[in-house]
Amino acid sequence: MKESLWIKNASLECGYTEENGIVTGTKTERFDVLLTDGRIEKIVPASLGIPDGVFVWDAQGLLMLPSFREMHIHLDKTFYGGPWQAVLPAPNRFFRIEQEQELLPRQLPVARERAEKLLELVQSHGATHVRTHCNIDPVIGLKNLEATLEALTTYREKLSWEIVAFPQHGLLRSDSVSLVREAMKHGAGLVGGVDPATFDDNIEKSLDTMMDIAVDANADVDIHLHEPGHLGVYIMKKLAAMTKDAGWQGRVTVSHAYGLGEVPTAVAEEVAELFAEQQISVMSAVPIDMPTIPIPLLHAKGVHVGLGNDNITDHWDPFGTGDMLQKANRLAERFRWIDERSLSRALGFVTGGVTPLDQAGNQVWPKVGDEANAVFVRAKCSAEAVARQSPKEAVVFTGKMVWQKQS
Repeated sequence: MKESLWIKNASLECGYTEENGIVTGTKTERFDVLLTDGRIEKIVPASLGIPDGVFVWDAQGLLMLPSFREMHIHLDKTFYGGPWQAVLPAPNRFFRIEQEQELLPRQLPVARERAEKLLELVQSHGATHVRTHCNIDPVIGLKNLEATLEALTTYREKLSWEIVAFPQHGLLRSDSVSLVREAMKHGAGLVGGVDPATFDDNIEKSLDTMMDIAVDANADVDIHLHEPGHLGVYIMKKLAAMTKDAGWQGRVTVSHAYGLGEVPTAVAEEVAELFAEQQISVMSAVPIDMPTIPIPLLHAKGVHVGLGNDNITDHWDPFGTGDMLQKANRLAERFRWIDERSLSRALGFVTGGVTPLDQAGNQVWPKVGDEANAVFVRAKCSAEAVARQSPKEAVVFTGKMVWQKQS
């Protein structure tokens, strides 16, 4: 038996308005949308009416947008949902690692509960997919992975997910190779890594080992790379070469890639072209306390760029809202994307590249056959939603209502 839901009176974007060749606004119209077995089955003008005897949710003119993808978060070590704690001052990242050696075992009894609270937060802001990095190290072993899997299983009908086996304390430095291999057999889907120069003190061996684990497990890669300037660029070029050698095109992500924000444009362009050639993605939290990587340049060169909240209220950082629209807003503000078209295009960085309109203003989402994942926001158009970080009112995942704002 098919499981269906009619969305009544949803506002959908239909095109841009222009004056003298300049985009000045976005046109919307109201539609009724039928969701069946996780897919969009029909899209009809709201004026036609809905059959009797069916399940209906009235959107009352709310704007329907593709739901959001949180592509870099740490569910396993948050303070969110517990007592308030600010961050202790730290001279370097190694202080945080030492801090974790005491903190992670102490937080383990509440790790699942807090991860669930964080999932509730990001879903309330419109996310139906998360990629979470989970500590794998000799201090906590696979216990954080187990707690994270339990939390995600609680949400199995509300969102999709990916788990990165993340050797936060250094893949080689903390002797976590065997643990990461084990994690790949127990629920992790991607192999992580971290700063092969600063943490592991051996760039080639660290990257080689990470790629070997990925190939053996037939898994994708997502490496944290905070290494600065030309050192970071050197490592990115090495990673691109290894991606080519392994035939791992389209299966590698560099998270942060801070070095690209600290080198001349010509150098960043060279790396962007390598990444595009090897289909290496970049994930960013769009930081404002350091040089921001050139996201427009990467995008123009054909590199897929996604956004994430990264740490939310933990021992690394007391900030974070869980709102992917806030990240799209920061991206647009940082690079002065202030016009209607640019603001609406910024949405694609938090949806996996899906936007209601294409660059030319043609309506491309939703279409019959698309996955029925959507967020309903109190805004007139995508541009307003990004600029004003508009309130989210409801979230649909695989054709089912999974969250609604309480009145």
